[in-house]
Amino acid sequence: MEKIKMTTPLVEMDGDEMTRILWQWIKDILICPFVDLKTEYYDLGLKNRDLTDDKVTSDSAIATKKYGVAVKCATITPNAQRVEEYSLKKMYKSPNGTIRAMLDGTVFRAPIIVDGITPYIPTWKKPIVIARHAYGDVYKAVDGKAGVGKAVLSYKDENGALVEKEVFDFKDGGVVMAMHNTDKSIESFARACFNYALSMRLPLWFSTKDTISKVYDGDFKTIFESVYQNDYKEKFEKAGIEYMYTLIDDVVARIVRSEGGIVWACKNYDGDVMSDMVATAYGSLAMMTSVLVSPDGIYEYEAAHGTVTRHYYKYIKGEETSTNPVATIFAWSGALRKRGELDKNSELMDFADRLEKATITTIESGEMTGDLVGLFKKDGVTPKKLCSKEFLQAIATRI
Repeated sequence: MEKIKMTTPLVEMDGDEMTRILWQWIKDILICPFVDLKTEYYDLGLKNRDLTDDKVTSDSAIATKKYGVAVKCATITPNAQRVEEYSLKKMYKSPNGTIRAMLDGTVFRAPIIVDGITPYIPTWKKPIVIARHAYGDVYKAVDGKAGVGKAVLSYKDENGALVEKEVFDFKDGGVVMAMHNTDKSIESFARACFNYALSMRLPLWFSTKDTISKVYDGDFKTIFESVYQNDYKEKFEKAGIEYMYTLIDDVVARIVRSEGGIVWACKNYDGDVMSDMVATAYGSLAMMTSVLVSPDGIYEYEAAHGTVTRHYYKYIKGEETSTNPVATIFAWSGALRKRGELDKNSELMDFADRLEKATITTIESGEMTGDLVGLFKKDGVTPKKLCSKEFLQAIATRI
């Protein structure tokens, strides 16, 4: 069989631990036998980030701007324990945070729906899409320890005028943090959310906590409302869908009672946490797509979960693992489909569709990884637990 040709490469960002192992298996078993794969490769594994003083991360983002489509493996964001474990020069920042800041995009995460896996919340009949702002907040924050004394937030404008606000008068030790966002990035976030909701014909709910954070979160609320009223209100009314702003605690309650079929726009940290909650409630963290979309039409696809450390340590001992690779498969299929769309390569787009269909059909036929066995209930089908490589091979027979 002749392999499908590619004219423009994808930016490929390799990662860490068990997902790095799955990454290579997915290419070997599911992609390279069918596609003449062209990528510009960047090793974002923690050891190479340390070796390059994390320059490889920014280089991969620059390449993504050049080629327009990237696919990324899960990576480690080191804490103090990881610094010691890997003998790192320093505690590097999140590579996802760096890339998202450079691309200034919005992350859209949606569950992968499979017949036989019922969400933990039984009223959820349709996907809930989390739209996560991918810039600023705690991911670009400056923080530090504080001793006895006053912490002051100061701002100097372009004319040199200084404005200061007391943060806290410390009587003993503590911690302090300053974070920021920009009106431009918030507006890009708003437009991305409105456009996505329109393209999917889904209502858009946006939530912050502006009753507490009256200026910071209030700015988000004001910009969203302005963009909606000026550019999207008529379009939403014509499409028969709603835009609603409410407090985040209110929208959490509404989401739990809903049937799904909603785009839920969240600030950066809120989206980080809530996407994991939604993914788990639908069945598994490994069953969720994730794509970063920049204002100028750049796409970066990734899995919405971490590096599966526990399974990796079993793997390096020579033990077989039943790690779920579905989200990583869908990162590859999403990137290949978008590459095909931009290059007008219908064969590549068709392959991406077949890869996703084969993955879902394999699970619905009763062959799956261990995390799904306890969740799967379908008349006439007895679930069978496969190790990761067996699962990938089962998918390959159905492409």
